[in-house]
This record gives sequence, structure tokens and C-alpha cells, in this order.
Amino acid sequence: MIPVEVTVNGRRRREQVEPRLLLSDFLRHVLGLTGTHVGCEHGVCGACTVRLDGAAVRSCLLLAVQADGADVQTVEGLAGDGRLTPLQEAFREAHALQCGFCTPGILLSAADLLERGEAPTRPEIEEMLSGHLCRCTGYEPIVDAIERAAAGEGTT
Repeated sequence: MIPVEVTVNGRRRREQVEPRLLLSDFLRHVLGLTGTHVGCEHGVCGACTVRLDGAAVRSCLLLAVQADGADVQTVEGLAGDGRLTPLQEAFREAHALQCGFCTPGILLSAADLLERGEAPTRPEIEEMLSGHLCRCTGYEPIVDAIERAAAGEGTT
């Protein structure tokens, strides 16, 4: 077992883990944060996307020990005060949610994209989404929601 100390959604956590434990499994099974979904386990579908030190990453491609000392944000950490963020509100308003399996990963990638600076263009949003598989929405409502959030329209 190897000690791992990470800050997850603002809370410092120290756990003993097997050296080969994936970050996705650490979050889900050790910390109980089941919003991080595991789909393909090959980094293709994007369902397991979290933010590691502010950057969107595939948690199924990283070992928990690689996150030692890092700041990890999961979908549970987006709305720290229990209220939807403008991005989450834009997803709700644009009907960008269907079954919800892919949504947490997309939200974290979108948050990463939106926090980089200027509002992204539609092609930039589509490029970001190329790393996420969604079987339910057809992607248009997701792109619309991210554009709404970028324009500050994701609030009611």
C-alpha cells in the first residue's frame, strides 16, 4: 500500500492505496464520489473526466498515486454551495441532459474550457466535445448550453 494525499473538491484526503489503483476507482470506491463515471476504461468516452490541478483529465488513465499532492475536482465539487453553477444551469435550461452518464465529464471539460479566458467559439466547443461520447443528446443541446454559459446566460 502507498499513501496518497489529495485535495478533492476542497477537502484534504489521505488514504492508503494499491499502487495500481486507477484514479477513477479511487474516487468512486475509496472516496465514494460516484459522479465520476467509468465507461470505456480506455480514455475514449470522456465519462471519467475530472480536473486535476485545474486541467481536465481522464481519471481512468491515471493511477491514484499520480494524483498525490494534487487538487482534484469532480462533478460533486462544481457546486460547492449546493446551488447549480451557471454552467449547470445552462445545461438544464438547454435540455443538454438526457441519461446523465456522460454529463459529469462533459461539465468538467466545459468548465475547463470556459475558465481558460475568452468565450470559446462554437468550433472550439465542438472540438472539446470530440473527446466525449454521448448517445442521447445529439450534442447540439450541449453545445448550445456551453455557448449560453459562456455568454453568461446560464442563470434563471
